[in-house]
Amino acid sequence: MQIVAKNSYIAKSRASKEALKSANLLKSLNLNVIITGEKGVGKKSLARYIYAHAPIVDGSFQEELIKAIGTNDRLIIKNFDKIENFEKIKILLEKKDSRIIATSSKQLNPKIEDEFFSLKIYIPPLSQRFEDVTALSQMFLDEAKEVFGDLSSDFDLEKIVFDLSENSYSLRKSVYKAYFKSLLSEDDVMEVLEGIFCDKLGGGNDYRELLYLFESPLIKCGFEKFGSQLAMSKAFGLNRNTLRKKINEYGFKESKK
Repeated sequence: MQIVAKNSYIAKSRASKEALKSANLLKSLNLNVIITGEKGVGKKSLARYIYAHAPIVDGSFQEELIKAIGTNDRLIIKNFDKIENFEKIKILLEKKDSRIIATSSKQLNPKIEDEFFSLKIYIPPLSQRFEDVTALSQMFLDEAKEVFGDLSSDFDLEKIVFDLSENSYSLRKSVYKAYFKSLLSEDDVMEVLEGIFCDKLGGGNDYRELLYLFESPLIKCGFEKFGSQLAMSKAFGLNRNTLRKKINEYGFKESKK
């Protein structure tokens, strides 16, 4: 999760502020720490905040990990749960007197946690940290504007339905996709569809098979905007029975307002 800018850490929620408080304390202490939480919650970013210049090595690759321990007195180990031989790594760390910040998306065996780490930090998912979502979404919007250009002055983050299923990864995708969509003209959309059609043509029943690319998003948007089949059929100028057939065909359910 790239939420570090110039060695800073975004912490607006209570949980993130607590994690940041621990991180600031750890900067002056020689302790081994494990940071746990789901994918994309900010484990690596917090580790980088504590050890700004330490190399990051993946616990999945034992030979690289062993080499990194031998050449560094401070180290960030991601995917710590994927280490194959914990006993060997522990001996090497003690021999080198190295300090580590480790991250893991999975819960470790309590015995291993106690043997390796003096402090444990848990970062909750973004669905429990809405203040952080607001700050991160604004940061991702700034990134999107830098990538695509600041071309949509009236873009409103509050209109986006954020996907938090993969925390910062899906949140960033939500913002980028919404911003990119706001820049598209009808010609751009038609060009994209043309490319999709050209890739898919040649099945023998192409018109009927590809009609869903037009009808499905139109019906979905109709439900969101009009709320009922009756209102939608009037707006579309389409017979209610025909519309109902299409709704059933694509598996939509009428929203209740």
